[in-house]
Amino acid sequence: MAEKTRYSDAELEEFKEIILEKLKLAQRDYDLLKASLTGSDENSTDDTSPTYKVLEEGANTLSKEETTRLAQRQLKFINGLKAALVRIENKTYGICRETGKLIPAERLRAVPHATLSIEAKQSGKK
Repeated sequence: MAEKTRYSDAELEEFKEIILEKLKLAQRDYDLLKASLTGSDENSTDDTSPTYKVLEEGANTLSKEETTRLAQRQLKFINGLKAALVRIENKTYGICRETGKLIPAERLRAVPHATLSIEAKQSGKK
């Protein structure tokens, strides 16, 4: 039997459902991070005494930097998921961009935006 070169439409539909669910959760998390950065989440120090406010400002700066990094990482994840949806539509989803072979379904279920097989990813780190 010849080696499988692409996933079936039914398999692609399964991956699409996984991606859409992850995309929904990722977008929700991103929106929460954005809200905390813009201060629209109602968690401020306006009603606390000035002493605590000074102490919290330093922690707030660090927290905002970390939240910004998390938001950027989340946005990158969202873009990766959206790109995976495009690959599903093009029927190129699940094909390793280095080897041209199919990425195992188990890997795609765990990391649905993957574009490299484990072997290709590990060989690129050497």
